[in-house]
Amino acid sequence: MQTNNSNAESRRDFLGKLAAGAAALGTVSLAPFQAQALPGLTDHDEHEYSGAEEWFNKIKGKHRIVFDATQPHEMMPFAWPKVFLLTNAATGTPEKDCSVVVVLRHDAVGYALQNEMWEKYKLGELFKANDPLTKAPATRNPFWKPKEGDFKVPGLGNVAIGINELQDSGVMFCACEMAITVYSAVAADMMKADVTAVKKEWLGAVLPNIQIVPSGVWALGRAQEHGCTYCFAG
Repeated sequence: MQTNNSNAESRRDFLGKLAAGAAALGTVSLAPFQAQALPGLTDHDEHEYSGAEEWFNKIKGKHRIVFDATQPHEMMPFAWPKVFLLTNAATGTPEKDCSVVVVLRHDAVGYALQNEMWEKYKLGELFKANDPLTKAPATRNPFWKPKEGDFKVPGLGNVAIGINELQDSGVMFCACEMAITVYSAVAADMMKADVTAVKKEWLGAVLPNIQIVPSGVWALGRAQEHGCTYCFAG
């Protein structure tokens, strides 16, 4: 469980990154976050939010939970959904009767992207996400189609916690566009690339069956409105 101090540090770190990104992009403040309309979130040439509200109607299980994934936290954002399903099965509720939502936001949003983005934009370094096998900054999405044996837990052995494996078990994943907007802009500036083009590339590289939502906090609210219990995925 996060302490108040660690929560405060996380918020300060995020705001610091936002400020750094804004400065790098030549802006003078975080004024866009104070405006009623966010230009980066209102132009939907490639996708719409119209399906986001309906997406939450898939939450119909007897036991419902939403995991708030804000940072890599090693394997925790993916281990906890698996633990929830395993222990419900052990107490008489099969996977099909559980609803699990994972919200990938803040520094965990990189896990919503294809391997190519991790290599091209050095997302392991950007998000301080290490490869669980090499222990070095990841150059791939380690939780997308992992190999058998990639993840082992003492007492349990190999565990199937890849995003694709969890999706096969009915786990629902969504990704925060606010985080994609901010971090793609930071990555674009680092590579001296066009901000709009990089964001479009990132949105096009979102993994199959991951729902893009306006923001992670928006999604957490919607999931709880649909009966999910909140759990921090750290």
